Formats: sequence, structure tokens, C-alpha cells
Amino acid sequence: MKSLVLAEKPSVARELARVLGCNKTNKSYFEGNQYIVTWALGHLIELKMPENYDPKYKVWKLEELPIIPDKMGLKVIKQTSHQFKAIEHLAERKDVGEFIIATDAGREGELVARWILERIKWKKPIKRLWISSQTDRAIKDGFKNLKPGKQFEDLYESAVCRSEADWLIGLNVSRALTTKFKDPLSAGRVQTPTLAMVLEREDEINKFVPKEYWTIQAKVGSLNAEWEHKGEKRIFSKEKAEQIQKKLSNKKAILKSIDRKQKSEPQPLPYDLTELQRDANKRFGFSAKKTSNVLQGLYEQHKLVTYPRTDSRYLTTDMEATMADRLQGIMSGYRDEAKPALAQKGKVQARRVFNNEKVTDHHAIIPTEERLHLADLSPDERKLYDLIVRRFLALFYPAYQYEVIHANFDVEDESLSARETNILELGFKKVLGKDEDDAATQSLGHLEKGKSYSVGQVTLNKKMTEPPLRLSESDILAKMEKFGLGTPATRAEIIERIISSEVVERQNGRLYPTKKGKQLIDLVNDELTSPELTAKWEKELEEIARGKGDPKAFKKRIREQTARLVSEIKTSDKTYRAHNLTGSKCPECGEFMKERKTKDGRILVCSSPECSFRKHKDPKLSQRRCPQCHKRMEIHNGKAGAYFQCRPCNVVEKAEDKKKKGVSKREERKLKEKYSPSQENFGTSLGDLLKAAMEDKD
Repeated sequence: MKSLVLAEKPSVARELARVLGCNKTNKSYFEGNQYIVTWALGHLIELKMPENYDPKYKVWKLEELPIIPDKMGLKVIKQTSHQFKAIEHLAERKDVGEFIIATDAGREGELVARWILERIKWKKPIKRLWISSQTDRAIKDGFKNLKPGKQFEDLYESAVCRSEADWLIGLNVSRALTTKFKDPLSAGRVQTPTLAMVLEREDEINKFVPKEYWTIQAKVGSLNAEWEHKGEKRIFSKEKAEQIQKKLSNKKAILKSIDRKQKSEPQPLPYDLTELQRDANKRFGFSAKKTSNVLQGLYEQHKLVTYPRTDSRYLTTDMEATMADRLQGIMSGYRDEAKPALAQKGKVQARRVFNNEKVTDHHAIIPTEERLHLADLSPDERKLYDLIVRRFLALFYPAYQYEVIHANFDVEDESLSARETNILELGFKKVLGKDEDDAATQSLGHLEKGKSYSVGQVTLNKKMTEPPLRLSESDILAKMEKFGLGTPATRAEIIERIISSEVVERQNGRLYPTKKGKQLIDLVNDELTSPELTAKWEKELEEIARGKGDPKAFKKRIREQTARLVSEIKTSDKTYRAHNLTGSKCPECGEFMKERKTKDGRILVCSSPECSFRKHKDPKLSQRRCPQCHKRMEIHNGKAGAYFQCRPCNVVEKAEDKKKKGVSKREERKLKEKYSPSQENFGTSLGDLLKAAMEDKD
């Protein structure tokens, strides 16, 4: 009997099939002597939409809300139904005896597979492939140690609860707001409290009142010292600051105390997904979504890193034996850094990283044993891989040791202080690749307690208090993690969703709420905007996944909450004005037009839900790039035909000036699929495939 293996994507299925020796290729699966490997295309099954329960729900009406089915139904997604049917036919084969779930090893991956199994009414045994990297060794070991499917039923239950909660609350509240206030308004279990945090920071900025303050710096002998009182260096009265300046000038400073403290900074733990997204945002300006996409390529395509969507920064104790192999894997790019660690036989100095209790579904993100070929990586992949590798290498180096010297002077009952930091052992900072602050140039080593020193120039510096900065993606990810909003796998999507729904804008790496976002928060119940309450739900979902929660009770509470939230919107007397309403009227129905920003420029759309009139406000943007500034050029139709224009650079090009170069990447992929009937030819260039096809024809 054969095992039917389900991967989440065709690319992963291809790799599994290669390792398992499945050489027979079909358009929807690979087959070998023991295994048949097929794939989903992301989700093939989804929860039924309201109109699938009753056609009347196709038209959104406030009076018909809330929509709360007694039992949530499933349906096959139309666009990918061909692949579902292929899996269904494979499952019906008499020679198939068991089903191996090989989708992503997480909550969402479990849902992808289980919904397919539920829909095809699978009754035979189920096993689970649970691996943390895509290397050949990991795949082989994983198939030798398959886990019983029953072990993951609680994880599936948690995924169903999450999916149903998002459907019930997100769909009902969004429909209620949209129909009540006649504008597309989207609210949800995680996105609304995330928006609330952006607005909370905006509120702090708006309420902020800048204040003047002064700081005092003084020369004590050859040293630079600062005035301070009980740890405070700011003086909020100009008169007081000038009095102190006068008091200090040309006086003697007595050294009251000199403290020396040796300090140690432990090695940082490896990355989980959220911290990696935060660091990539700070260092390279990557959005959380971009980091996820680049990381997925490093994991799936290059097989250089372990499973990305992890919430743990620890490793299991059995992984200690794999450290030397991982160091060997990175040697081609990090020889100087890895050599000392290999000389110690890959012994990890940061022992606290091995902690089985702090590893949930997956351990921290670290390099695999796969051999590194830096030339194969894109610039973005190199940057992200470098962060992961250096954080991993830090584990093999000693802690950072330094000495802090603090000198305190007394001048006419005023206090002046000077500080110095001396590095004793650079330790793991040798490999982190950051520019560390230089050790202080002034030397306090020669000072003697009780001795007096001349006070030289005393400088008064006027400054202003500054408002807090708007949240960066790094900041919002930290807040989402703190309150347990979403999971490492979903946080990037949530940020993109609040941007695409026009309640938040991304400007110069910071998140700004829009007028629409400010109004939306006023329209929804505080219960939905509170990060603390949403965090409670996430905790409950985690408990259900661990087999300690009650899914029935959770679903019941979500239904009650949905009904309450919709009822409040229905009876609300609040008002809303579309932020993008213009003064121009629709030529077809007479309603006012709304202005929307799209990737092709600004467009005007009719505000009436029944009318579909729209037109471009700005000239349409083409895919042609300006030869000077490289921005997308406008496309126009003139008397002589179509032409491209870049207004800022005053560049105009005729449309026929630039003939199409060959085929697009998408067209090339389709041609390669057409002329590459066998798995062995996968990866061969299009030219070679066409040549081979012509020879076959001859």
C-alpha cells in the first residue's frame, strides 16, 4: 500500500518527491514505489460565505445582521477546485492506505490539510510530518519518525476556533459598519486593536506640549563632566540654570567618590520571527511582510535556515549534537568567525539557549547544515541571512565584559559627574557585525578621592523636550507581541491589512493613522479596540492547541460577542463622513464621488454602492520606467498614438520606441511547464527545452 503525502505548495512537494524517490510525474502529483506526493495551493477549502447559506445575503442589509450559522460549513475554493479534485481522486485509489500531512508545521498548515481531509471524508490512518528545516537530511529523518495524526487534533481545533472567530466577528462587524455608515469599513479581532495602538501614539503626540530645559557641561581638569541632581540632568528653569552656571564657574571640584563596576552582558539568544522582523526593520527598513517573504525563500528555496514562523528563541537539548555540522555549513561565508567555534568542537558557551520547556512547536531560527553558496542569494537574502548567522555565531563566543567608572565631584554643594566605559572582553560582539560605541576616550584612572580639581569652562545648553515618535513597524510588532495580538505568522499580514484598508498610512518607515482610521475607532465598541481583551482570546486559542482549553465554550462566547457588537452598531447614533468624499458628482447617478489611491494613481469612484462608475483622476501609470529617475511613467493616447511621459523629468517616449523584449517571467514559466514534461528537466533553461522539443519533432 502507498502513502498519500500532502504538501502545502508545489515547490515543497517537488522537493519531498525528489528526496522520497517519486520519479513519475503527473500534472497534479508525483509518484514512486511507496509514496504519492501531491500539494495544496495554500488553502483549497474555506468557510462558506453568507450567500452560500442563503442567496439573500448577497445584498448587504443591516437588518439581516448578525449572520451566525449554527454550524459553520466548508466549501471548495472555485479557483483551485481542479487541485482539490485531483487530491480527492488520489484518496479514492485502492492502493492508498494512509495519509501523511506534510503541510507547514503550524496552526494554519494543520488547517489547510484537515479541512481537505474533512471534505473528502477520509477514514483511513493519518500521520504527520513535523520538521523544522527543508534539508534532505531533515526530510529523511522526518519520514523515519512520522507522528500519529491524533497528536495534532488539538492544534486543528485551535485553528478552527481562530478561523470561525475571525469570520463571525470580522465579517459581521465589517458588514454592519459598512451598511450603517455607507462606506467600506473593515474591523476585526486583531486588526482593530492594532489600529488602536497606532492611534494611541498619535494621541500622545497631539497632546504633547514641548518644554524648554537646560543642561550644564563643565571642564573639571582635563575631563568633561555634567551637572546632575538625583540622576536628573535637565533643569526646567532658565534662572536656576544660570545661577548654577555662575556658582560653578572658576571654583574647585572635590572628588567625592569614584566607583568602578565590572559588568557582563550575556550572549543574545537566536531569533524568533517577530524579533527578526523588528531587527530587519530597524537595520534595513524592511517591512514585516518583506522579511517574511525573504525568509521563506531562505527556508524553502535555499534550505539555509530552519522553520521561520516560530515564537521561540530557544533550542532543544538534542540539537547540541548538530552544532558542528551547522558551523561547517556556513564556513564558506563566515570562515574567520566560525573557525574558533569549530576549534572548540562546536561547544556552545551560551548554555541557557538549550531549554526544552521553552520550545513550543518549533525552536529558534538558526542556520541549517546546508552548504552556503552566497552567490545564489539576492542582496536582501544576504542581509537577512547575515543577521541570523551572526546571532547564531554569538552563542559560541564568551559574554561581553566591560568596566564602568563613575566619578562624582562636589562644587559648592552642586554635583558634577563623569563616566567612562572600558571594554575588558569583546566576546560575542566580535561577530555581531554592529558598530559598537567606542570606549570613552577620557581616562578616569588617575583620579584620587578627596583631591581638588579646577573647574574650567561651564557651558549652558538650551534644549526642548520632544514628542514620542510615531510607531515604526518594529515598534508595532513589539506591542503586538507584548499583548499577544496575532501570532508570529500573522502579524505581518495584519499590518498590511490596516494599510490596504486605508486606516493607516506608511510614511518614511513610520505608521500614521488616516482620517478614516480615526473615525473607525470611534465607531466600534471598546471591547474590540482593547489589546488586552484580544490577547485573552489568543491565550485561550493557545490553551486549546495545548489540549487545556474548551473549544465549545470559546465558540459560544464568540457568537454571543458577535451578536452584542452588531446590536451596538445598529442602535448607534454616531456619525461618520467618508474621508475621501470629493465635491464632484457621478455623471451616471448624481451621487458624490470618492477619491482613492491605487498603484496606478488616483481614481474617482461613485459613493453609491449600487453604482459602479469610476474614472482615473491622474493619468494611468504604465510599467515603463523613466530612464532618468526610474519611476513609472504615465501612459497617454495622443494624435500620433500612445506615448509615455515622466512629468518631473520632462521625458517623453513613443510607445513603439521600446519593443517587447522576449517573454515575461510568467510566460517563460508557462512555456517551461509546457516543454518540460518530466521532473528531471525542471530547472533547465527555456532555450534548452525549446531546442530539445524541436529535435524531438524532427
